[in-house]
Amino acid sequence: MAKADFEVPVLKPYAEIPALEPGTMAHSKTFQAKAEFQQALGFPGELVEDWQERAIDKMGELLGRYRSLRVYLDSCVKCGSCTDKCHYYLGTKDPNNMPVGRQDLMRKVYRRYFTLAGRFFPKLVGASDFTREVLDEWYCYFHQCSQCRRCSVFCPYGIDTAEISMAAREIMDSIGVGQKYCNEIIGKVYKIGNNLGLPGPALRDTLEGLEEDVFDETGVEVRYPLDEAGAEILLVTPSADFFAEPHVDGLIGYGKVFHEAGLSWTMSTHASEAANFGMFIGSYANMRRVAQRIREAAIELKVKRIVFGECGHAWRVAYSFLNTLAGPWDFLDPRYPVPQHICEFTYDLIQQGKLRFDKSQNDDMVLTYHDSCNVARASRMGDRPGGQFEIPRAIIRAACNNFFDMEEETIRERTFCCGGGGGLLTDDLMEVRVKGAMPRVQALNNVMQEKGVTHMAAICAICKTQFTKVLPYYGMELEQIVSLHQLVSNALILTGQDRDEEDAEETSDEAA
Repeated sequence: MAKADFEVPVLKPYAEIPALEPGTMAHSKTFQAKAEFQQALGFPGELVEDWQERAIDKMGELLGRYRSLRVYLDSCVKCGSCTDKCHYYLGTKDPNNMPVGRQDLMRKVYRRYFTLAGRFFPKLVGASDFTREVLDEWYCYFHQCSQCRRCSVFCPYGIDTAEISMAAREIMDSIGVGQKYCNEIIGKVYKIGNNLGLPGPALRDTLEGLEEDVFDETGVEVRYPLDEAGAEILLVTPSADFFAEPHVDGLIGYGKVFHEAGLSWTMSTHASEAANFGMFIGSYANMRRVAQRIREAAIELKVKRIVFGECGHAWRVAYSFLNTLAGPWDFLDPRYPVPQHICEFTYDLIQQGKLRFDKSQNDDMVLTYHDSCNVARASRMGDRPGGQFEIPRAIIRAACNNFFDMEEETIRERTFCCGGGGGLLTDDLMEVRVKGAMPRVQALNNVMQEKGVTHMAAICAICKTQFTKVLPYYGMELEQIVSLHQLVSNALILTGQDRDEEDAEETSDEAA
């Protein structure tokens, strides 16, 4: 069990609403961005002298631009539906981590400067001046929200705390108070092309190594191409897929699927990152700059279609915004959706009978599946509602013999966040991450005890990274989290693979 200098929540077989402990997470403040990171994104390098006036002006700008923000701040009736729905509140007990509590940090400032009652009777309506103390409170608690939107599923008015958190971060960035983790990462994309700062030669070396590994394993020459003009498909995947575990095993699976489909594909050094942290900081200008790199790569390489790898918020940005951020895409083949998720691609091949599997290759695992929040609550897959839930599960069942879902209240649209999304995947927020992961880990533990589950699959790079870090705090193994396409890679029978073809046919038929 990993050692912690904070109290790790105790896992229980049932959900428990904790008693309030105000201020328990007030000490948690993530590192601030240095001037160079701020300025690269078009923000002031440090807190400006007239910060209060500029912050209020920025809030007014956002209220005018996004009608939803004003509706959310006006419509809450404090009904209590959201209070126990946030994983961070359940794990930390801090009332400011209740969705309504976090909203109120902005609502009291909004009422003070943008409502008549707040200007003349501030105490009567809970309005507050935007003081330095309030700004510090914003910086603390708006970086304890992963923007997972679970609270909005239960809110009878549909209030989306994620949009409020994004607006608060954009306001803070605009006055020179940005978060180091998110803003440094966006700067690396502009400078090098991906979140991790991996240069082109490093990417190429990694891909060449994967080709050798797959050949040694299967006897089949599966290519992992980079910057190859004229390929049919541009794969845009999170940079963690190039080296981290279990992410790279998913990348191996993508390559095998493309190979077996007989389609040419490539990745791009210019757009070697699917993730778009501009969303986390609420900056559509930076979201657009990051997304434009994908368009530029697609044009340069003359591809016909774009497929996204396993990354939750990358898919949310692609599904919800790519056409408006970086369109039009009229130079692509109109027969295919823009964009397309790798799960949609693989599932379509399975439906056509073009992939054969030996499910027994995954018999060392009993699987469950984690619905990543940005996929579950902010996107779709396939041609029907709920495809984002059914398609990944169908792929797992096609490649594995042993699969069980976690309890219904913790999956699909009600899924619990991993605890590390929304720009929180940084070690200076480890206490928040571990405590925020508790509801998901508790559900995982329950299905482990009841069904003998040994591993959990996911299709989000942030989720996979988060779980490898936090599972050991709860006495579990970091290897218990796997990529969905890692399961595909294990079981997929490649044409010409080094195995008895007759046995392979029999195994595939039995698995089906």
